[in-house]
Amino acid sequence: MNSVRGLLAASVISIQNSCFVYPACQKCFSRLMLDSRRFNCLKCGCTGEPKDASYRYRLSLKTADTNDLFDITVFGSCLDPFFGVTAENLQRCIQDFNQLSGETNTDASPGLLVQAVETCFIGKRFIFGV
Repeated sequence: MNSVRGLLAASVISIQNSCFVYPACQKCFSRLMLDSRRFNCLKCGCTGEPKDASYRYRLSLKTADTNDLFDITVFGSCLDPFFGVTAENLQRCIQDFNQLSGETNTDASPGLLVQAVETCFIGKRFIFGV
């Protein structure tokens, strides 16, 4: 794997998925496997109760500079200013909304949230650390 890092100025063309937060291991930040009784990190073996799971942002973007297309995923608290809340608080809002609306897919983000994220990012130019 190439360890060279740099900056990339690119415009966002599209949002690649509508799930903007994920349950994350507090030790290694990997995605947790959740069920109704436990969470489990397949990478480092961390376990706990689902109510104690923490959440992190994960925003997958299709971007373009003047010559190429790139798939870029942005993780973590650097997205807090764009969403206006932490990933934990956004997850609570999504769960509350889904419960009130009767949504059965617990990972689904409300359509208005997806539209807001698209409006905020698509067509805008950002500098990404890659």
